[in-house]
Amino acid sequence: MSSRLFQEVREKRGLAYSVYSYSSSYADTGLWGIYAGCQPKRVEEVLKICREELQKVAEHGITEEELARAIGQISGSTVLGMEDTGSLMSRVGKAELCYGTHLSVDEQLAKIAAVTLDDVREVATSVLGGYRPSLAVIGPVNGKRAARITEAVS
Repeated sequence: MSSRLFQEVREKRGLAYSVYSYSSSYADTGLWGIYAGCQPKRVEEVLKICREELQKVAEHGITEEELARAIGQISGSTVLGMEDTGSLMSRVGKAELCYGTHLSVDEQLAKIAAVTLDDVREVATSVLGGYRPSLAVIGPVNGKRAARITEAVS
């Protein structure tokens, strides 16, 4: 709820009920995306705001406060994930398949805590600076409207 997207799209402008970013990583590839649940008439505006926020991060990075919140959220979810058998086994399986090594929770938390603003800036520039977006829309979209929505993403 403290993310830039949530604050800008939902809290400030009331354009979407839900908005968040997510990722899935695999051994040799991955996926990073944004989800926004909004009214069909708000799609172009929501996409434009998301694109602007991504551009800001690509150009200027994030703040120390944002980094601290992210480290806290990721660390907390890592620890909470140890309480659920399914999450624990998922963590072990991912470690084996994607990384080829098993880190203790303490080792993983130390790596998370060691992330710096420069690390984030480097990844943001690499991922957001030259990415080619893909878009999936569920709802009443066709013809000229589909073209406008596609333009909002490009």
